[in-house]
Formats: sequence, structure tokens, C-alpha cells
Amino acid sequence: MVSKKFSMRAAAAGVAVLALGLSACSSGGDDDNTADPGSSSSEGSGGGDTISVGFSQVGSESGWRAANTKSIQESLTKENGFDLKFSDAQQKQENQIQAIRSYIAQGVKYIAFSPVVETGWDAVLQEAKAANIPVILTDRAVDTQDKTLYKTFIGSDFVEEGKRIGEWVNENVATEPINVVELQGTTGSAPAIDRKQGFEDATKSNTNVKIIASQTGDFTRDGGKKVMEGFLQANPDIDLVYAHNDDMALGAIEAIEAAGKVPGKDIKIVSIDGVKDGMQALADGKINYIVECNPLLGPDLADIIKTLDSGGTVEPRIVTHDDAFDQAAAKEALPTRQY
Repeated sequence: MVSKKFSMRAAAAGVAVLALGLSACSSGGDDDNTADPGSSSSEGSGGGDTISVGFSQVGSESGWRAANTKSIQESLTKENGFDLKFSDAQQKQENQIQAIRSYIAQGVKYIAFSPVVETGWDAVLQEAKAANIPVILTDRAVDTQDKTLYKTFIGSDFVEEGKRIGEWVNENVATEPINVVELQGTTGSAPAIDRKQGFEDATKSNTNVKIIASQTGDFTRDGGKKVMEGFLQANPDIDLVYAHNDDMALGAIEAIEAAGKVPGKDIKIVSIDGVKDGMQALADGKINYIVECNPLLGPDLADIIKTLDSGGTVEPRIVTHDDAFDQAAAKEALPTRQY
């Protein structure tokens, strides 16, 4: 297992994060709390001692996203002091903007969201700022020059994830020339951009690594399968698949097996996420290496909001801790895996 790179504080659900710096210190779409874009819970903006929070989720495109949604919804409960209003953007930026404007109109106390893409948020975030509603980014960042538009961003270092994958490939596969195909995430999204950059940064000096095809599978299993089918038809000599998430890797496995090849042997596979299905495929030898991207951000989001609500401050960037797994580590981790 790769050594830890960050100094972390363990959170209740197993996520470790950088100290909050207090000044006084893809399938979850059918949950009961899930609403159409812009819709909210039936109650008002908050009552009693609860803190009203509007959360806009990317969608339900993957097992990772389902685990992330569950963590948010289980952490921001009335029993824990919150009035959560949750919306599923169905992977459309316009739906998220509509939801955020709805939360502003309802007068929620805090807004949190995981942006579908990086750009195009300044106008709606300016509206939230004008309404004195603090915004918290979870999982994904936004590309803006005005860092005052949000209080903090909590999530993984996607560039580092891609870099760790590339370093493993350099050491374990690319000791001889290899042809690599890349299954990218949603076009324009932070993880797709950064995971690609990290992998390329790590492998650019290795002349044995040749990326022969790169295409988005939109972070979905079906997308990964369809793109991999095309890769196999166009490129008979593929040595390694780099998937930006486990769901696309699992789709690629289906396509590789349908083509009569053995995933993990004839074509090696590396991926990012660490959801149970991906970890099982790793334990079974169908995936060769996974860098984790921890989805259990709910407890830390709750802590951040309570800290701000009590007059405290938080760091502008909070990086979650992610492990990495080979086959032996996956077998060891699976029995107690939370997601």
C-alpha cells in the first residue's frame, strides 16, 4: 500500500482531512431525500436549532457517487442538527445552477455542491455571495479567479491520483514499450482534467509509455464498455487501460472479455476510486492497481458547516487522504470496506 502523503485528522466515517483550523479552533438517485434539480424538502429554510443546507449533487453516474450521496445524506440529518435540501443535477450544469438559485431564493444558511464541470460558476456564486450564503465545494473544484466566492474546497488531489497511477505503471508495466488507452471522465470536469494531467506528468519522461487513444466514457460503466469496444476494434495491440474511475474500468473488463482476451493479463487495467466492485475486480486479478478516491465526505462537510456556524474558520483547501491498492491489499481491505 502506498505511504500516506498528507498530515490528516481522522473523521468519523473513515475520511481523514487536514486540520480544519478552527479560529475559536454512480445509482443514489432514488433515495428518499433525492429531489429533481432545484427542488427541496417540504420544510422551510430551517427551524429551531437546525442549520439549513442546500446540496447539489453531480448525479448518480457511479458507485462512487452513490457512496458519496449516502455519506452526505446520513451526516446532514435533523438528528445531527441539519435541515438538508438535496438535488440531483443528472450531470447537467444548468440543473446545478437552477438548484443553487433555488436554494438562494429559499434563504438556506449554507450551500454545498460538487460541480459537474470546472467553469461557468462565477455568476451564480456571486449571487450566493450577495445573499451572504457561504458556499462549500465538495469533491470537485471550480475554475475562478475570485477565491472569495466559496469558503473552502474539500476533496481529493486528482492530479496526485493520476500521478500515482503513472508512477505504478512506470515501475510495474512500462519497463518495456506499451500501448496505453485512456478512458477519460466527463469532459471539462476537474477529475477528468487533473487525472489526465497527473498520469501524463508521471509518464512523460518514460519513452516506453505510448498513449494511442483517449476518449471520455463519462464516468459510467456503460460508457467505459462502449468506448473500450471501439478501442479494441481500432487498436488490436493494447497493453494497458488507464480508467479515470472504477465504473469505466468495469465496463472495459466486459468489453475485453467479450473480445476473447483476459483482463488483468492480456490487457492490464489501472483505475481510480476504490469502490467495492472495483476492489473485487482487483482482488480477482481483473484490475491490476487502484488508487483510492474516498467518497465519505459527509462527516467532514458537517464539521465544516458547524465550525463556520459557530464563528470558526476553515482552511481554504482540505485534502482528503487516499490509499492505493494492489491485489493483496484489496483482498485484505474488502471484508471491512464501507463503500
